[in-house]
Amino acid sequence: MHLDHKLNWKEHIVKKRKQVALKVEELYWLTGRKSPLSLENKLLLYKSIIKPIWTIEIWGCASKASQAILQKAQSSILRLMTDAPWYVTNLTLHDDLKIPFIRDVISDRYAKHHWRLVTHPNPTLQQLLDANQPRRLKLTRPSDLLSIAEVKPLGATSHRHHEDCKAFL
Repeated sequence: MHLDHKLNWKEHIVKKRKQVALKVEELYWLTGRKSPLSLENKLLLYKSIIKPIWTIEIWGCASKASQAILQKAQSSILRLMTDAPWYVTNLTLHDDLKIPFIRDVISDRYAKHHWRLVTHPNPTLQQLLDANQPRRLKLTRPSDLLSIAEVKPLGATSHRHHEDCKAFL
């Protein structure tokens, strides 16, 4: 794990992006455009082998630009697997395949983590939930994602249409 001087996780995310690219290259003969596998099997390979590479950590503190690096990788992998033409939007691709955007995965995971902290029997963990701690920088905190995650039930994917799609495209 790498933490850079600006605390935006960029080096670590770039490293994860390279790991994903290497794994996609290894599996291209199975998941590529001309693969004889069905789309369901390609998605199964994506969910079981490629997605765990970048979803191990919670990326709530990462900057939007750093998260966009992973989002671009995810969208290009889905486009590669489906052999989608250039005029099919990433939003349509994600909706049709029922694959959530990176930002949705991050907010869902943090909401689950927050719920575990709230319901945990250890009272000292409640101090981690204190949102009134002073901020020196305008860095994103994972707790900022709760307002996004509380709008929808856990596990449901709702795409915040224009604002987030423009940020990731």
